[in-house]
Amino acid sequence: MEQLTLVLIERMGLLLLLTFILTRIPLFRQLLDREIRFHIALIFSVLFGLFGIAGTYAGVVLENGIPLTAFWVLSLEHTQTLANSTCVGVVIGGLLGGPLVGVGAGLLSGIHYYQLGGVVAGPVALSLPLIGLLAGYVARFFSQERVISPSKSLFIGMFAPILQMSFILIGGVPKQEAILLVDQIGIPMVLTNSVSIAIFTAMIHLALREEERFAALATARSFTIAEYILPHLKQGVTSETAELTARILLHECKVDAVAVTDTAQVLAHVGQGSSFHGPQSLQMTPLVKQAISLQHMQIAYSRKDIGCQDCSCGLQAAIIVPFSISENVAGLIILYFRRPQQIRKIEEELAKGLGNLISYQLSAAMAEQLTHLMKDAELRLLQAQINPHFLFNTLNSIVTLIRLHPDQARHVTVQLGTFMRLNLKITEAKLIPLQQELEHLQAFLEIIQIRFDDQLTITLHISTEVGSELIPPSTLQPLIENCIHHGLRGKSTGGEISVTIQKQNENVTLTVRDNGVGIPSPLIEILGNEPLKHSLGNGIGVYNVNQRLIHLLGQDAKLHIQNLVEGGCCISFSIPTVITKGKVS
Repeated sequence: MEQLTLVLIERMGLLLLLTFILTRIPLFRQLLDREIRFHIALIFSVLFGLFGIAGTYAGVVLENGIPLTAFWVLSLEHTQTLANSTCVGVVIGGLLGGPLVGVGAGLLSGIHYYQLGGVVAGPVALSLPLIGLLAGYVARFFSQERVISPSKSLFIGMFAPILQMSFILIGGVPKQEAILLVDQIGIPMVLTNSVSIAIFTAMIHLALREEERFAALATARSFTIAEYILPHLKQGVTSETAELTARILLHECKVDAVAVTDTAQVLAHVGQGSSFHGPQSLQMTPLVKQAISLQHMQIAYSRKDIGCQDCSCGLQAAIIVPFSISENVAGLIILYFRRPQQIRKIEEELAKGLGNLISYQLSAAMAEQLTHLMKDAELRLLQAQINPHFLFNTLNSIVTLIRLHPDQARHVTVQLGTFMRLNLKITEAKLIPLQQELEHLQAFLEIIQIRFDDQLTITLHISTEVGSELIPPSTLQPLIENCIHHGLRGKSTGGEISVTIQKQNENVTLTVRDNGVGIPSPLIEILGNEPLKHSLGNGIGVYNVNQRLIHLLGQDAKLHIQNLVEGGCCISFSIPTVITKGKVS
């Protein structure tokens, strides 16, 4: 028994060599990633079936209990049997591929074993498909694991030869010889088969960790390189930015040459072959067309594929990486190599990650730029909605004054012209000094006092400590207009509006009060947050002011609206004494 065990262990090394080769087959990854379709299952049934057949040939022939030295056995005599490792391929097929692969591998291995003949050919051949089926169903209990752990596979591997021994005991003839055979080969097969299965899964884990390590390294390098080149590409894909980008990539990627192109021409080529591949029209090779149309990385393994007809440049292979802006290909990064053998898995992962990162960052930069443009357009629209509101009311007043008080009509017209000139000046900026806003407000109040004559009194209480703080233009005017047209509606005399501006800690607080009817309670919560649909007005002026304050100065600057106990309404807000760059960008 000891001698049989040692021989089986020695021959197990051949299976481990096959295992190492198997883990290097690219198609093998599909099985590890559980991408099992019928045609893939068929391929791997054959693969693991052949692996099981290899385990059969790695077995030891016994005749009348005596091990023979034969290795490559084409057939067995009716007095011979085979201590084998056939179960290894079948069990691994079931564990990795599921029941379908396990049964397929078991059938192929079983048919081969039956053709060899021998004392127990029938029972062993029948046991193999069942072993594959059971291994496949056992694997489903560990479906959360990408590959079952070696420790678990060691215990699972013990039951396969035990089940095979059970078939031999049941189907072996005569019974006494079957029992003696199981006594002789049972323990060596259980030991060698289970250890082989455990080592097989350990090698798969090792191969996966190696691949993940390469992927992590490539990802880290991609992030670093993208960090270097994105500031240049964000300025636009030009000859200058392409040249800088290509030089950085040449240094960081350790390739022989780098070209950066748009969709029509090569903008820059640095490194080997610069005199042959300098700025020129982009060679629309089939791979270049595919890279642009499919927006997917392509690999060229020959000079023809890279569009080079001159062998003097020394470049024979390339990785063609498209980069996109908002799902539209903006250009290509081409990494050149002197030999196709230089393109390893890590270079492929690096190039792929680099293309994805650049595309994502450029698209994000474009989206950010569009957001700023839209925000600016929205603010300008809000500002544009305020001026007509005041202008139409003033023109209506002028029409009335022309008939009753021509001199006042002329004065209001002059003041309106002054107001509009100041308005054009201050609305060119998003934020203006508070002092400039107050000058604009004074021109507005002169018009208001003439329009409403003795119906209301407007007073200003301004602290001497304020004046240089920044505020959105035309902020106070709409709030005063709101007091006049809504708060003091129906109040023919005795209307009062006070504007108070004072410094409080690091902020300046601005308050507008009136002694009118106040605001209906249901409207206070939504006034300024959305335009109103109400018989008293739509609140567009207050809404626009609030939105501009929030957009430009943040949530802390929003309007606070409340009714006063003594009657009337109070609207207040605060602006910071120091504006950070982020709030006005």
